[in-house]
Amino acid sequence: MSGRPEPAAGRTDLADLAALPDLASRAFGGGVVVANDEFFAAADNLVDPLPPTFSPRTFAAKGQVYDGWETRRRREPGADHAVVRLGLPGVVRLLVVDTSFFTGNYPPFAAVDGCAVDGYPGPDELAGARWVPLLDRSPLAGDSRNVFPVDVPHHVTHVRLTIFPDGGVARLRVHGDVVPDPRLLPDVLDLAATEHGGRVQACSDRFYGAPQNLLAPGPARVMGEGWETARRRDDGNDWVLVRLGVPGVAQFVDLDTSHFKGNAPGRATLRAADERHGDLDDPAAWFPLLPETRLRPDTRHRFPVDAPRAATHVRLDIFPDGGMARLRVTGRVDAVGRRHQGRIRRGGHRRRVGPGQQQPRDRLDQPAVRAGPGPAHVQVGQGPGPVDPAHDVGAGAGLAEGQAHAGADVPVVGDPHRGEALRLRRGQRPGRLRCRRHPGQQPDDQGRRRGGGDHPPHDHGGASPPGGPR
Repeated sequence: MSGRPEPAAGRTDLADLAALPDLASRAFGGGVVVANDEFFAAADNLVDPLPPTFSPRTFAAKGQVYDGWETRRRREPGADHAVVRLGLPGVVRLLVVDTSFFTGNYPPFAAVDGCAVDGYPGPDELAGARWVPLLDRSPLAGDSRNVFPVDVPHHVTHVRLTIFPDGGVARLRVHGDVVPDPRLLPDVLDLAATEHGGRVQACSDRFYGAPQNLLAPGPARVMGEGWETARRRDDGNDWVLVRLGVPGVAQFVDLDTSHFKGNAPGRATLRAADERHGDLDDPAAWFPLLPETRLRPDTRHRFPVDAPRAATHVRLDIFPDGGMARLRVTGRVDAVGRRHQGRIRRGGHRRRVGPGQQQPRDRLDQPAVRAGPGPAHVQVGQGPGPVDPAHDVGAGAGLAEGQAHAGADVPVVGDPHRGEALRLRRGQRPGRLRCRRHPGQQPDDQGRRRGGGDHPPHDHGGASPPGGPR
């Protein structure tokens, strides 16, 4: 078979959305610009790429120490808010308002708005920005990951979390499509990097590590920050397909096996294709960047390549299996691709609001309230056990790919079209839940692994990869 895996229709599957980068993560440069109240815990914790933690009976001068943002108890009407500068500007597809460990002190409702402002605005400039609702006022559950799909095609640079009336939130995850500013892109860059819009489109196996980690910024600090497959017991090989953030002509490629010593691939190849001028299912559309080359364990390999033309995708094949820390594709940006990125970004600013659509709000302190049902909501509770701190670093968001080394921080998938809400109690295995409304449908086995138990099953995608059979 040579067909590529069928894409999810409309990208509505929550696991697919959670695999997108966390645009707000500190790992990508996200930060809190301003918060109206941080009495009990700092709002900076909202963008920490690590999962929240809790140590009972650890008291400071203001009470129990919480890993999150917590405001004081309100004695007058109002709401609290925190404004986050996205490390990666883009289009928001999924919001996670994580109230882990906040039980009697979580906010019962929250709303999220976004705005697009050039440069590096401060609190005063953001107070006068034009804010667009991303999530209307919606109910939250305590000690849970409250997950909300977003269908607002605006490019944003900042988001504002408003909680009603007060309380604590551990983390805010803002998953979405990266839309870099083409004016700030140099002529030569890493075409595949997450920060430039690169993303993993498909892979053969994600048993031990998320493939999106390959495109994360900086070097991997530990093995768990890379991509690793299960041991193969057949004559095939593993592969990953990457959609470049910006089309371009490759000049150098880096295949980094750092930290992978007894489990590095023996060999690798890299091919490229331009989907603007050919079908990715057609083997003739692919051209070689790197022939089959021997790899060394725990080594950063750099190879010059002589690409004959621009590409939109690259496919890395490793033989037969193993782990890779990073993949870099350094090259010159394609002029047509740069213009296309500019159109996407400008479209986010200029989109007009039509009848029945959410109206922008002009003031920082204006809450989001709209009649009618809110977006689909999935509540996911914490599981027990220790957490590997490497699990949510680098790709930052990305780690919904079924990572087992690090316990991917992802939601359980319910039925987003019907607003189905699934909640995990402590100790429940996420991969064993079934939708209450549709008992014949089982959620994807993409839940968090919080230590203990078996590894989740690996995923071969159900079809052969683009570029021909393995």
